[in-house]
Amino acid sequence: MRNLFLKTSLLVVLFAFLSATTNSPHVTSTFKVWGNCGTCKKTIEGSLKVKGVEKADWNVKTKMIAVTYDSTKISLDQIQKHIAAVGYDTDKYKGDDKAYSKLNACCQYERK
Repeated sequence: MRNLFLKTSLLVVLFAFLSATTNSPHVTSTFKVWGNCGTCKKTIEGSLKVKGVEKADWNVKTKMIAVTYDSTKISLDQIQKHIAAVGYDTDKYKGDDKAYSKLNACCQYERK
């Protein structure tokens, strides 16, 4: 009887855990952001120090960013707009021209 109780309890806990993790609003997305160097990395990642973004990591070599965020507080579209606002092109948005012109010379990549 005790074994059955323990097995049932474990199943209930496991089910609750799986239910909580599958409906989680925490999402990780990756997409391309054009840039060149460590200064770009600092600016791109710095643009995402906003409510809802938990982690942002831009890779200088691959030009890909991985962003973990709370989808109930910020959307992927808003995230890409934050990056574009500081002058960097993403897959979806062209960086703000005025902000781009103020980037360091090493950060001004060839735009599409």
